[in-house]
Amino acid sequence: MTPPHTALQARTRTLDRNDLSARALDFDAIPIVDIAGLRSPDAAARRGVADAIGRACRDVGFLYVTGHGIAQADVDAVFATADAFFAQPLAVKQRVAITRTGRHRGWVALGGLAADAHDASAWDLQEGFELSLELPADDPDHLAGNPMLGPNIWPDTPAAFRPVVYGYFEQVLALGRLLFRGFALALDLPETWFEPYIRKPMAQLRVLRYPPQPEPFDPKHIGVGAHTDYECFTILATSAPGLQVQNARGEWIAAPPVPGAFVINIGDVMARWTNDVFRSTVHRVINQTGAQRFSLPFFFGADHAARIECLPTCTDATHPPLYPPVTAGEWTESNIALAYAYRNPKVG
Repeated sequence: MTPPHTALQARTRTLDRNDLSARALDFDAIPIVDIAGLRSPDAAARRGVADAIGRACRDVGFLYVTGHGIAQADVDAVFATADAFFAQPLAVKQRVAITRTGRHRGWVALGGLAADAHDASAWDLQEGFELSLELPADDPDHLAGNPMLGPNIWPDTPAAFRPVVYGYFEQVLALGRLLFRGFALALDLPETWFEPYIRKPMAQLRVLRYPPQPEPFDPKHIGVGAHTDYECFTILATSAPGLQVQNARGEWIAAPPVPGAFVINIGDVMARWTNDVFRSTVHRVINQTGAQRFSLPFFFGADHAARIECLPTCTDATHPPLYPPVTAGEWTESNIALAYAYRNPKVG
């Protein structure tokens, strides 16, 4: 497994963690791409969308996508059932706590995560619920003790939580598979190139609640500390502003919700796969709305055993591979071991 300090060093950026301000730019500061054309029978139409995705991934590492086919009502239903779950007494939520499961599933209490692992005294002002691809109890990887694969754990209440949340998971999983086709075309690869690497993917949905950020703001305890995501890419829905993205000049750019759009951002595994052609961009969350905020980051990872090494279209004589090969499971687990209190007793 990749040593945790190696994962940490690879994600290090020049950050000013005490600067909690952000410039609010027009939405086109982060590109908006209509991806409906990825479903077109016309290869030229699919390639046109892929080229737009590729430009955003090269220049920004973030984009908004519309034309994705997921109804806003389905997103809002997850926010509503999340509200009902998190409003329950502590003792009820503890029945499905990640500390009880010993796997990467279940409820994560406030202080249970520190996405910015550079400061041992920092932790994130959020609580969450972790779920992933639903696999049977006799799944061989699960029986072998893999913490990332296997059956989910579900709360008994609210009764709607499992069908609503997992129904949404399945829709976003399908969207992610479609986006992989767009990424392949954008990288001058065959459209189905990634499919052998995502047969049983580490596709993780975090259902998150951010309480109001108390004032004065403590830079060590914001919604999510500055970090890059570990996996291939993230598909994000949010109920309110709070997301901030760091640009190449070190400025924090506000990325508020765009009606009818998801936020997509590139993660570390895709950056390693593409030799940093696609950027894994530092971002954070500060909930300054004065009310609770919900978000649904869906981290689309490759298969646990997928070997991640520089793509043939992303290297040449003047651009040698920047990273040694690693499996997707090694990379993701080494980062989780740094960030989560149930794996790292220094967190919280």
